[in-house]
Formats: sequence, C-alpha cells, structure tokens
Amino acid sequence: MKLRHPFAFALCALALFTSAAPVLRAQNQLTPEEKTAGWRLLFDGTTFAGWRGYGLEGLPAAGWEIKDGLLKTVPKVRGAELITVEKFTDFELSWEWRIAEGGNNGVKYFVTEARRSAPGHEYQMIDDARHPDALRGPLYRTGAFYDVLVPAADKPVKPAGEWNSSRLVVRGNQVEHWLNGRNILTYEAGSAEVKAGVARSKFKNEAGFGDKITGHLMLTYHTDECWYRNLKVRELKP
Repeated sequence: MKLRHPFAFALCALALFTSAAPVLRAQNQLTPEEKTAGWRLLFDGTTFAGWRGYGLEGLPAAGWEIKDGLLKTVPKVRGAELITVEKFTDFELSWEWRIAEGGNNGVKYFVTEARRSAPGHEYQMIDDARHPDALRGPLYRTGAFYDVLVPAADKPVKPAGEWNSSRLVVRGNQVEHWLNGRNILTYEAGSAEVKAGVARSKFKNEAGFGDKITGHLMLTYHTDECWYRNLKVRELKP
C-alpha cells in the first residue's frame, strides 16, 4: 500500500506499534479466568483488609505501609510481622516481591501463635549476593525452607531491586516452593528428610516444627525494605 500523506503514514506506524506492544496487566486484580479457578486477592492495593499483626488483634503500630498500590515494609523501625486473619490447610499462594539491596524478608506458612520463637516454615526472600545471612550458604538464600532445606542450585532468581514472582503449593503433606515459573524445592512435611533438616537447624528444640498444620500466612519484618504486589490465594483439595 502506497501512503502519500505523512499523517496517514504516522497512523499506520502507530497501529503497528500498538498491536505489537505487550498488554500490561493491572496490578492487584484478578482476571476472569483466575476468579473461575478459585483465586482470591489477599491484598487489594489500597487497604490492609484481611491482615493483622502477629499476636495482635489489629495492625502493628509501625513497620508497614501501602504506597502506589504496593504493600511495603517501612525499614529500620520497631515493626512487627503481618499475618492473614484467615487460616489455610491445602492451598496455593502466589505473590510478587522486590527486596532492597542487602535486604532480607520472607513469607511464612503453617503459622501458629502458640509457638512464638518458631511460628512457621519460611520461604526465604533475600539479597543472595550481599546479605550476611545469605553468604552463610544455600540454607539461607532465596527460595529455601529457611535453615532446613535448600532450593535448587540453578534457581532463576532476579537480583535485589528487581521483581521476583513466587508461588507456594501445599496439597496434603507435599509442599512446593516456586520461583519465577520454576519449581525449586519440593518436600513432604513431617518426613524423615524434614526431621533431619530440623534437627540440624536452630529449630531443633521446637516441638512440632516441620509438621503440617492449619495455620496463618505471614509476611515477616526484618527491618529491611521489601515490596509486595499481586498477593493471591486459592484453596485446594488434598
């Protein structure tokens, strides 16, 4: 097709660019397909609905804020952990997170308020390249069952300052840790492998740690800056 007018050429170029450009998904919203599949938002982008402080009836006095549609920690204050009001047994949790350079945070599950020194299993989220804890070894790096089981050595982690996508799947006693579309750790809660890992860890004297329970989900507070978005969950059949 021959275009004689420069304005017509510009319109054609714009149409081609628009058709080729990726579709940007709205944050903290579910697609119709996700709703049909049973997903529910745990963060709506504007409120703390569905969350409270660990060991508290309401929210912590400090440590968390919502800014630009993101749930984030306020660094270097006397903050506290957030937990879901609801408890879960068999479920799939999906979230996106970004850690500050040198930062550390995590998501815990099977969380109980009856064992304050070891509330639950932790999906570790950390700056693998810089944080002193991560430099201790793979038990303390992103995607690990913190201090108990290591993730895959070739996990596809993105560096501090970039967004990572994580997923946690619990069905029966099987637990899966996912990172950026890849399964990086699978284990059986209460198994001999887990008991051996717990026996080597700082949790060795914590009764019941390593077993599956119906519990809360927790966003930890380790004084470092961390951002969350697109937190969602769906319950599964065992």
